[in-house]
Amino acid sequence: MVERLVCDPGERRSAILDVISGARRELVLSVFRCDDFKILDALADAVQRGVRVRALLTPTAKNWDKRLQQLGVFLDSMGADVHRYSGARTKYHAKYIVADEGPALIASLNFTRKCFDKTCDFLVVTWEAAVIAGLRALFAMDCDAPDSGIPPGMPETLVVGPEQARARFREILGAARSRIRIIDHRVSDPEFVALLRERQAAGVSVQVLGAGDVAGLQSHGKLMLIDDTTALFGSISLSPPAMNLRREVAYVIRDPANVAALHRFFESHGTTGGGLNEWSVPQRVSEEDDDEEND
Repeated sequence: MVERLVCDPGERRSAILDVISGARRELVLSVFRCDDFKILDALADAVQRGVRVRALLTPTAKNWDKRLQQLGVFLDSMGADVHRYSGARTKYHAKYIVADEGPALIASLNFTRKCFDKTCDFLVVTWEAAVIAGLRALFAMDCDAPDSGIPPGMPETLVVGPEQARARFREILGAARSRIRIIDHRVSDPEFVALLRERQAAGVSVQVLGAGDVAGLQSHGKLMLIDDTTALFGSISLSPPAMNLRREVAYVIRDPANVAALHRFFESHGTTGGGLNEWSVPQRVSEEDDDEEND
């Protein structure tokens, strides 16, 4: 098995705990928010069994600055190595874990009780060697030289923002021939609004689930489905801040079974609540406003 896709909220916490509990030498964690005691207890257990735990935290998040300070103190007190992202150009929003030389876990969700229970989100556990090496290299660079861009040779399976986000997303969306399906409550970047309109005018079916509930779950994770061949999800939204300012990570899926599973998720979750609607222009989100508490 090269990758394990997780969509069901009931499986998210256990998937993360499995990766943490499987580490024997080192865990690296890219964290935007974390308040789940089971995750924190598992990290403490890892330290106790001799695993080096290294955490890279965002320096700020809306309504979370005090809790971020407390999280850093707590991780430090358990014996983890805590790094605060200090890049001048970007905000820090990536969400991933790497255990030893694998597996790696890439998520659209935060490691919070809210995201485990109430949000529409996705994660993947992958054993792809190039992804594991790429994330480890990215983690090291973001800790030690955060304004140096991204490491060379990043695999095609990863999209790292802001450096790669705009060009890679333009390429992936532009390749659509029959349909584009998106879950993203922040579709507001003018270039991508225009691109989606262009693809729709060319006969491509464009469907977007935006703000509001997705079958009773709060819209949070970002997902794109292109035809029946490609899926992409992670922390990157189609908004100017995500494209221009933030350290972000998304994962590209081309495995037919997992792409089909995500189409089924979209279909089953898009036919309740707000419904599965043809795309319409959402309200533009400014760079100052694009920082929700659950982001």
